[in-house]
Amino acid sequence: MSWLVPLPVVMPLFGAALTLLLVGRARAQRWVSITVLAATVAVAALLLVRATVDGPLVVEVGGWVAPLGIVLVADQLAALMLVVSAAVTLCVLVYSIGQGLADGNEETPLSVYHPTYLVLTAGVCNAFLSGDLFNLYVGFEILLVASYVLLTLGSTENRIRAGTTYVVVSLLSSLIFLVAIGLIYAATGTLNLAQLVDRLDALPDDLRLVLQGMLLLAFGIKAAVFPLSAWLPDSYPTAPAPVTAVFAGLLTKVGVYAIIRTETLLFPGGRTADLLLVIAALTMVVGILGAVAQSDIKRLLSFTLVSHIGYMLFGVGLTTALGLSAAIFYVVHHITIQTTLFLAAGLVERRGGSTALDRLGGLARLSPLLAVLFFVPALNLAGIPPFSGFLGKVGLVQAGVSDGGVLAWALVAGGLLTSLLTLYAIARVWNLAFWRDPHPDMPGPDDTARATRTDGAEQPHDDPSPAGAVLPRLMTASTAALVVLGLGLTVVAGPLFDISTDAADDLLRRAPYVEAVFPDGAP
Repeated sequence: MSWLVPLPVVMPLFGAALTLLLVGRARAQRWVSITVLAATVAVAALLLVRATVDGPLVVEVGGWVAPLGIVLVADQLAALMLVVSAAVTLCVLVYSIGQGLADGNEETPLSVYHPTYLVLTAGVCNAFLSGDLFNLYVGFEILLVASYVLLTLGSTENRIRAGTTYVVVSLLSSLIFLVAIGLIYAATGTLNLAQLVDRLDALPDDLRLVLQGMLLLAFGIKAAVFPLSAWLPDSYPTAPAPVTAVFAGLLTKVGVYAIIRTETLLFPGGRTADLLLVIAALTMVVGILGAVAQSDIKRLLSFTLVSHIGYMLFGVGLTTALGLSAAIFYVVHHITIQTTLFLAAGLVERRGGSTALDRLGGLARLSPLLAVLFFVPALNLAGIPPFSGFLGKVGLVQAGVSDGGVLAWALVAGGLLTSLLTLYAIARVWNLAFWRDPHPDMPGPDDTARATRTDGAEQPHDDPSPAGAVLPRLMTASTAALVVLGLGLTVVAGPLFDISTDAADDLLRRAPYVEAVFPDGAP
């Protein structure tokens, strides 16, 4: 079944080329994109089943034998990330198509959107499957170049300014990553991850620490960990709702995935464990304090995104199987729930004309369905039982208590405080946007549908239908699908934790990964 491994990368790239040829034929572009992503979900699910049963699946790109050639490796961690990311990108694509149709702009919003979106998907999948540091860098660059285009769609002043910041920060992190790659190759003579396992272990401790620190710095910027996260709340909220949603759900998690992969496979032993725990605590607390201070739903969600990255680093920093397993589970949970909330925020903007809390109110009475679509994932994000957010946090707390160290206990306390403040922030949004009386400036049944940019300036849509009379079906259906997927994580939490535990055990043992790439032993 190894021939399946490259398909999650190849199919979106092929779909991107095909949709580019279909410029001006919006319906054909839509069907090609949906078909490609649905097929990617199916292939990813099959890869997860095979990786669980048979162990890591490996393919040597172009037939070049490792370590001379690039390898793609689908172990349980990579396959699990593929499944959830492909499902999320499919739902967001349907949402964006629905938004384009509702706005009277079938090209959603430009013909270049579909090929760019599929290229982004290919970059994400390539990063997850990469068994080579330089190919991981290529995956990052593919998804980042596509994200530059998506972030600036519409060419408004705010989007261009935010896009400029995003580009500068991304290029800086990529430069650091590239320098680290060069130093690693100079020190070891290889960039193959499986071969680096032994060769990095043979390096002097101080040199290994420098190389590890450079990779952590590069991935930390991409994952938006504190204090490297200031760019995110200023960049993401300015993009269109579906773009913000897929960025929030996936792009930072690719950085987290890279941290998990390199820390466990290349640099075991925990020399930076205490540093990771301190960064995790600061990311959680500072991020959620920023969220509490916000008066706009998109910016508030952006700060919660930063904050909850800290939970994932908490599990990685513990360097235990239980902590790593809980971190992997939490990554899957957070990809789904954070994406859902940003899609719901897009529906709030469409119905209420704004995402500014001081201009909203009464949405629970005006649109009960929208209230449910926001309320359920919001409770999940806050960690209310019995949702998957609660289960993931319980796993992290158990791992911290089992560790018993001072920093671990501090992280447990910080995690509980962050969870309470997340609940407070979400309750504030609910009270101001959904529960209180409607704001006088909100669009009424006879008003033309309008959307509001994050700077407060109104921007009319082309949709002539009454504002909020009926939420667009595709947008609502795709958001509801992700809500159901989030609830499904609770239902299958047991098997999902089993997969996370197996993946964590394999990561810490390292041998299954190395033996899959080099059955006869690493050269």
